[in-house]
Amino acid sequence: MKPIVTLTLNPSIDDTAEAEVVKHTHKIRITNEQHDPGGGGINVTRVIQELGGSSIALYMSGGTTGQMFDELLAARNIPRRRIPIAQSTRVAHLVYERSTGLEYRFIPEGPEVSEIEWKRCLYALKDLEWDWCVGSGSLPRGMPENFYVQLADLVLERGGNLVLDTSGKPLDLALERGGITLFKPSEGEFAKLVGRPLPTVDDMVPAAKELIGSGRVKMIAITMGGDGALLVTADNHLFLKAPDVEVKSASGAGDSFVGGMVYGLASGLIPEDAFRLGVASGTASVMMPGTQLCQKADVDRILEEIGAHQHNW
Repeated sequence: MKPIVTLTLNPSIDDTAEAEVVKHTHKIRITNEQHDPGGGGINVTRVIQELGGSSIALYMSGGTTGQMFDELLAARNIPRRRIPIAQSTRVAHLVYERSTGLEYRFIPEGPEVSEIEWKRCLYALKDLEWDWCVGSGSLPRGMPENFYVQLADLVLERGGNLVLDTSGKPLDLALERGGITLFKPSEGEFAKLVGRPLPTVDDMVPAAKELIGSGRVKMIAITMGGDGALLVTADNHLFLKAPDVEVKSASGAGDSFVGGMVYGLASGLIPEDAFRLGVASGTASVMMPGTQLCQKADVDRILEEIGAHQHNW
């Protein structure tokens, strides 16, 4: 199997810590501070690697924070291809408030990139060997809204498979273009996309079938947080209830789902079994604090249990 390439256009250093109480004005004393390399595609690569797969993280980074970001990836032995940029990589902050169990997330917009810089990502993709490409996360300032359209063109020319996990105008344009193998929205993102409320799974299925029937996407996996997830293909749809686990942090759960499912698909699993692996990976991720992602032992254990939670129409 060729490595799965992930594309992270606006990565971040994820700084996580704990505080007893978060209050305005006062100094907040924090403990258990940790730094992780983050961003949608970076997280997907981390999960694929944890599950035993092969993945290459393609990303842009710059400045002194970019150097630190590169060191964090190197310390985790993550295969990577860096595109240097002039401005600095962003730093995101997550604080867990012990007294309430609440999380506070602070996400900066990140650097502005030049046309030369972002076009190097497409050139790099042409040089790498891959069959599956994951485009995940937001676009940094300076990138055209039709970037994922250009990515879809490249993947189609390559004869590969495109997995897309983004939102807003870049997503709308990419869906108009088509050529997407797997699209992974949250339930809120999917309702916004179709332009109407979708309060139940029975409402989501025909809306997803309609989009698939247009030929623009082959599979849609809708994540619903603690309620579970829904897979819709041209021939089938499968709902999996989320296993009951202790939730420590929801950060990175969606990326973990994508990592698990794409690894399954690239390994030759049928979509339904790859979907189960995605749900197990996302569930295992919420069991970890801060921006730590799933552990394989937890994924394997949850995967054994997950069949009891399925609803297959």
